[in-house]
Amino acid sequence: MRKQLASRVQTLAPSTTLAITAKAKEMKASGIDVVGLGAGEPDYNTPENILGAAYQSMKDGKTKYTPSGGLPVLKDAIIDKLKRDQGLTYDRKEVLVGIGAKHVLFTLFQVLLDKGDEIIIPSPYWVSYPEQVKLAEGVPVFIEGTAAEQFKVTAKQIGEAATEKTKALIINSPGNPTGMIYTKEELQAIADVCREKDIWIISDEIYEKLVYDGKEHVSIAQLSDDAKERTLIINGVSKSHSMTGWRIGYIAGDAEVVGAMTNLASHSTSNPATTSQYAALEAYNGPQDAVEVMRKDFESRMNQIYPKLAAIPGFHVLKPEGAFYFLPDVGEAMKNTGYDSVDDFASALLTEAKVAVIPGSGFGSDTTIRLSYATSIDQLEKGVDRIAQFVKDHWKA
Repeated sequence: MRKQLASRVQTLAPSTTLAITAKAKEMKASGIDVVGLGAGEPDYNTPENILGAAYQSMKDGKTKYTPSGGLPVLKDAIIDKLKRDQGLTYDRKEVLVGIGAKHVLFTLFQVLLDKGDEIIIPSPYWVSYPEQVKLAEGVPVFIEGTAAEQFKVTAKQIGEAATEKTKALIINSPGNPTGMIYTKEELQAIADVCREKDIWIISDEIYEKLVYDGKEHVSIAQLSDDAKERTLIINGVSKSHSMTGWRIGYIAGDAEVVGAMTNLASHSTSNPATTSQYAALEAYNGPQDAVEVMRKDFESRMNQIYPKLAAIPGFHVLKPEGAFYFLPDVGEAMKNTGYDSVDDFASALLTEAKVAVIPGSGFGSDTTIRLSYATSIDQLEKGVDRIAQFVKDHWKA
């Protein structure tokens, strides 16, 4: 029997993050003492009030199908959240609840892109952006945010990259893997060029609650009526409420786009898991104390670990402003320890130093590694100490 995979998946790159995490878990399961600094999820359990609300919803028989775009009452909670946090006004037809922010993005690209349409993606980028664009037969167009610019791209770069085929720009702030935050002034300049080029803005704000050192998260949709009209906000409860496994994300934006996504969801997923939706309802409507507890803890860990990481020979690292990642440039360390690629360097850290990190190649950054500080301070210190010892032991200069 003839076996042939569809061409759309034959060049699909696996998620580097998930692959490294799986390998680290496999090593741990075999009894190896691995420090995992790869996974992009909080190490806290979901808050008790959210667990209780989910359980109660099941006891109350709320276990059946919901509307494809999500429970109306959850949409209302999201609308209230956007008004409360960003001062933005939406109605139900402008909101869709999906199976995590990742699948919401996937669905968005499917309804937004025709073959050959271009999406501008700042680099370093989250691993799934380009793959999802390609699956929708779109073309990823990368522009580099350098360390000198705090890994952020400029309005000038965006304007130069835009063509007649450009459909949208992706902005991720606070960023994964960079931990950087775009300022209001930077976002205003970007909004202006997007208006000039008449392109959509896809604003991934999944880390909005995790900001440090008095920094502020600003949604680009807040800046003007035009910016709001062309911005499609992507968010969810995964990072803010430690609900990665519950798989609830949402989009807020243009009613026609959201309507098309809802139609597609009706044929692809039916609806997000009902229990997860009731959990998310409590996450948005209930007490927010746990969100701030996590944020403060991540900030404390970051401030403790940053000096130790920056002191490793050949490591050049910016202090993160948000999210929960460090993205050190390790090009000098690679050169002086005998590694030609960041993938080989990260692999050696896992097999020899027993520390799991994510190579920056998956983020479009060939001399960086990503370390997550969403784990205990003891594990962080152990992991960074092991990395420092590895570099010292292999240094050839």
